[in-house]
Amino acid sequence: MAIIEVKDIRKTYPLGKVEVQAVKGVSFSIEKGDFISIAGPSGSGKTTILNMVGLIDVPTSGEVIIDEKLTSGLDDKERTRMRHEFLGFIFQSFNLIPVLNVWENIEFPLLLGKTRISPQEKNSWIDWLVAEVGLTEWKTHKPNELSGGQRQRVAIARALVTKPQIVLADEPTANLDSATGEQIIELMKKINRELNTTFIFSTHDAKIVGIADHIIRLRDGLVTENRRRAEDEGTGHSTVGE
Repeated sequence: MAIIEVKDIRKTYPLGKVEVQAVKGVSFSIEKGDFISIAGPSGSGKTTILNMVGLIDVPTSGEVIIDEKLTSGLDDKERTRMRHEFLGFIFQSFNLIPVLNVWENIEFPLLLGKTRISPQEKNSWIDWLVAEVGLTEWKTHKPNELSGGQRQRVAIARALVTKPQIVLADEPTANLDSATGEQIIELMKKINRELNTTFIFSTHDAKIVGIADHIIRLRDGLVTENRRRAEDEGTGHSTVGE
């Protein structure tokens, strides 16, 4: 069963006296545990789609269904709650809080919501995440004491701390050198396998596209390719423009 269904979503923005169609009727579904790449050149609509799936933006028309819930009828409070409880976010600019150390940055989302977790369980979970992203020795360091790759590792752990079913990552390797980017991709794939967390990427990175098991390609706000790698390899068939 699909964890996310996107049905004929469109997004139009005013630009002066004209309207620009950023997304022009896109449909696809995402299964639990997918490692999915939404790829395309700049201006193709991939970040706009990621923002609509992440409930940061709303479609002009069409529907985003998450965990069988229609999101179009949600008010701001319900959207915020769903983002906090169901979704995690990783950004290319890391978005860490400078005055907090590694451990505290990871903990921060738990302080914002109504996540009920005992102090002992919380500490153990954060310690596990810190170890999982390879930062145990750095957990008391502030962001300005870390490399770009280490900061992105903190951002990955922070995205996972609320135990979301879906993590959305907008160009997560864009500000990293190629070797560090590969390490980050492998780390996210490892977490995808271990926790069965669904990862959705908006990306230019060919390495992410290469390791993804579900690939959606966009151009000019339209889907040009939509395929699952296992299906494609096993049957020679791909679903294009679904």
